[in-house]
Amino acid sequence: MSRGERACPCPAVLVAQRGVAHCRGVCTGSDDTGKDAQVRIAIVGTRGVPARYGGFETYAEELGSRLVRMGHEVLVTCRPHLYPDRRSAYLGMSLVYPPSIPGKATDTLSHTLFSVRAVLAWRPDAVLLCNVANSPVGLVLSIFGVPVVINVDGLEWKRKKWGPAGRFYFRCAEAVACAGARALISDSRAIRDYYLHRFRRDSAFIPYGARQVCPLRPGLLERFGLRPGEYFFTASRIEPENHQDCAVEAFLSLDTDKCFALAGAPNPNSSYARKLCAVKDPRVRFLGAVYERDIVDELFSNAYAYIHGNEVGGTNPALLQAMGAGCAVLALDVVFNREVLGDAGVYFRLDAGDLRRAMAWMLQHPDRAQAFRDAARQRARLLYDWNRVAEDTERLLRSIVAGRSA
Repeated sequence: MSRGERACPCPAVLVAQRGVAHCRGVCTGSDDTGKDAQVRIAIVGTRGVPARYGGFETYAEELGSRLVRMGHEVLVTCRPHLYPDRRSAYLGMSLVYPPSIPGKATDTLSHTLFSVRAVLAWRPDAVLLCNVANSPVGLVLSIFGVPVVINVDGLEWKRKKWGPAGRFYFRCAEAVACAGARALISDSRAIRDYYLHRFRRDSAFIPYGARQVCPLRPGLLERFGLRPGEYFFTASRIEPENHQDCAVEAFLSLDTDKCFALAGAPNPNSSYARKLCAVKDPRVRFLGAVYERDIVDELFSNAYAYIHGNEVGGTNPALLQAMGAGCAVLALDVVFNREVLGDAGVYFRLDAGDLRRAMAWMLQHPDRAQAFRDAARQRARLLYDWNRVAEDTERLLRSIVAGRSA
């Protein structure tokens, strides 16, 4: 169990956790196939661990550390310019630091490509490749006889930050992943359906997990001028498809003394981010990038409500984090968010007036806000458990390795 995570004492909850079927689609082999054999697993395509930067990094840390505790060897590739200390191991995982070519369009793929040599030298039994953008490197690894499983993430080509060339590349990368990977992982049923219908390729549905956290050190909020329960909160990259502009517009039209705190690193080259950060109302607090886990936990768990305006992607890690922290969630009404949040939150259309009404209703009904907090935490506990994620991933990887040696 990871740092800050608490075991649920309720046997009924534990039974329900075990009864939730995650891994669907390709993982149909027997559970006892080589279950005692150690597997060497390389996790490639993230920025690295310790997790500081995003959802895939949290995925690598939470999954990799559990696979180590389950008796496997795990290698994680890390980007050297983000980890100047270059430690050799973390939570039992071995770390290597292949170079990359910095840049929005080059950092991810170049780092993954430069990782091939280090990965092959480590001689893994299987590679877990994160991000469909890296699928061409998966083909290279497959040529060398290494089984590759790709966690495809969301529909990156829908992001407005990419021009026509970038969107075309991501479309092609999806096809390459389907052609070259031994297996695919989808973090949401909607993403699984997309690949099944567009490419006739099934995938294992294995969502992310959600850590269960509670307010422990609310004094950490003082650095931002925030008080527990006195602010709305959102945490995501400041990009058009995350619709922070809609949330800010809605909040500014509210008659409230609460604040609105936005965590996320703005891109100085983005006109969208520059315009958003130009808002001068003292109630709107731009916190910038916040990576310290203790502080992030306090920001989520002490918020009056969490605003989730993300439109693109599958199972969003920030939404799961809000649920695990017991936030009252107001989410943009899209299929990905409904799949994750279910009836444990309030939905709004992509319209500042509609979001304003939802926020005002949440302020006027604190008892219902508390009910949504409890429901969100319970849903995260039942459906998005990191231990189950590790078990399902281990089962999938074992089946791939067993097929390789058969």
